[in-house]
Amino acid sequence: MRRFVSAVTAITLLSAQPVLAQHRCESATEQSAFEVQALRSELMVLATGCHDDAQYNAFIRRYQPDLQANERAIDAYFKHRYGRSGQTEHDRFVTDLANALSHEGSNLGGDFCPRNGQIFHEVLALQTPAQLADFAAGKNLVPASIEVCTPMPTKAAVTRKAEASKGRKMAAVTEKRKKH
Repeated sequence: MRRFVSAVTAITLLSAQPVLAQHRCESATEQSAFEVQALRSELMVLATGCHDDAQYNAFIRRYQPDLQANERAIDAYFKHRYGRSGQTEHDRFVTDLANALSHEGSNLGGDFCPRNGQIFHEVLALQTPAQLADFAAGKNLVPASIEVCTPMPTKAAVTRKAEASKGRKMAAVTEKRKKH
């Protein structure tokens, strides 16, 4: 009996790990920005894969100010988090997100368009643009394989990295002096 209880406990813990491991953002604003970006990417993948550009364009037109504000929030996050590499990391995130959503769609095969196409009607039926963030959050579209809001490195980690870099530079200078 103990083995059975232990096995059930282990299975329960292991099955819960992806949910526990999925990182939430420090602020609701950041979390919302990533969820809206995932919605936008999902709709783009749908439009491309299902040849429904008209619906996607209607979505973009209707929510353009909100989507632009969301894009600025995502840009700010990546610039704050990655500094000069912010744009590169932002581009990588958007590409990885679209690829993950496209992969999920291809796994559904011919069922993808009929099954997911309804989301266009739902999002365009929202009463106000202010409902967009809640709608996106309710769809849970950020794939588990995509990291959002990775924790900032601790001060100690930044210090160690800077010291290691400084040490490498000093070694290179010393080596250069030996050659001359």
